[in-house]
Amino acid sequence: MNKLSKGIGLLLATSVVLGACGNSNDNNAAPSSDSGSGAADENKVTLSAWAWNVNVGALNDAMELYKKDHPNVELKVEDMGRLDVYDKLSTGLAAGGQGLPDIVLVEDDRIQGYLDAFPKGFLNLSDKGFDGKDFPAFKQQLTSKDGSYYALPFDAGPTGLFYRRDIFDKAGVKAESIETWDDFIAAGKTIKEKTGAYLLPADKFKDDANFRMMLNELGVFYFDKDGNIDFNNPKAVQALDTLKKLGDADLVKDVNGWDGTVSATVDGSVATVPFGAWYYGTIIDQAKDTNGKWGVIQLPAFEKGGNRAANLGGSSWMIPSATKHPDEAFEFAKYFATTPEVQQMAMEKHGLFPSLLSTYSQPIFQSDVAFFGGQKIWKLFADEMKSIPTPYYTKDYAIAMDEAVKAQAHVFMGQSAKEALKSAADSLKSRTKRNVNNY
Repeated sequence: MNKLSKGIGLLLATSVVLGACGNSNDNNAAPSSDSGSGAADENKVTLSAWAWNVNVGALNDAMELYKKDHPNVELKVEDMGRLDVYDKLSTGLAAGGQGLPDIVLVEDDRIQGYLDAFPKGFLNLSDKGFDGKDFPAFKQQLTSKDGSYYALPFDAGPTGLFYRRDIFDKAGVKAESIETWDDFIAAGKTIKEKTGAYLLPADKFKDDANFRMMLNELGVFYFDKDGNIDFNNPKAVQALDTLKKLGDADLVKDVNGWDGTVSATVDGSVATVPFGAWYYGTIIDQAKDTNGKWGVIQLPAFEKGGNRAANLGGSSWMIPSATKHPDEAFEFAKYFATTPEVQQMAMEKHGLFPSLLSTYSQPIFQSDVAFFGGQKIWKLFADEMKSIPTPYYTKDYAIAMDEAVKAQAHVFMGQSAKEALKSAADSLKSRTKRNVNNY
């Protein structure tokens, strides 16, 4: 998600607060008449957009820059809750596009579901010349279908292992020595023995974020690229079995959702937090007293020299086919998504880690971050982007996550990973009628 995305600077303190619902927005809103009547007003276009949280400010800031060369274009953003956006979007698409905005923010894990359910609901951006080549492969695949693009990639969530330098030092553990999950577990046992801190937090019975990151790192997910259920994949079993090992060693602190994870981060009861780059903002906002005590390494690999790149969260911009201003909406959205200076602004001011590869040549990605002991954490995350495998979500992603969470809960209660995932696969097949891969 950009889901509470965060980034550079203390300006991001508000990024942990979910955006409040704004006033209703009419897709056919009349152009502003503040400047009076005449030919100039007749050529003015007012675009409408739906977004939430820090994305609203990023949109408005981008439009202020865009208007310098496009004075005839205005933007009216409706700030509403994330789930409210999806409720209204689904309703509008089902009604043939009635009441929809010109531009809408959609999280990457929902794009394919919308394209499956409403194949004619969004503009084909390839027809307008967008080719996606300036973005990493996984974002290209998440925003396209059947060879055509239907969304402009925006923010992403390259993952890392945020760790407390002071706790590691007290335990005599060097973060740089952790290359594999087995190394991580061994380090966690030492840390627990020497400091009393758990190794990491997890909402054991309601969220599977750690499992999803592990799956993505291994190049698998709930489904394969053909939409078949892939819970029985040996790599999926390996990932969940690793979580079981962490649980069996009593290294996982059971927390209650997002608030519980933040509390464990603040009070120092966990030594690490595996999460997307956006978690930086939560740390600097909620754990101000730990300035200089944090570091980041990539997620551990499953074998020495293995992949350590994964993604958690991220979103893109889509343009409903019902828009009255397809050209103007596309040109602005393309400007926002493909201009390095604008993407850097969105990161520095609003904490939205960019997907645009050319942004990573900006000086900020070589800068030291004092809160993290002078480490170049943004370079670490940027270097990871090209190696992130593609997760395949499908329209049944939410149902699959429900089954994955149940499997995780059974594993933490003692069941084997293989048995738990087989049960999850069978249940998901019953609920979705999809084929199950067996190995």
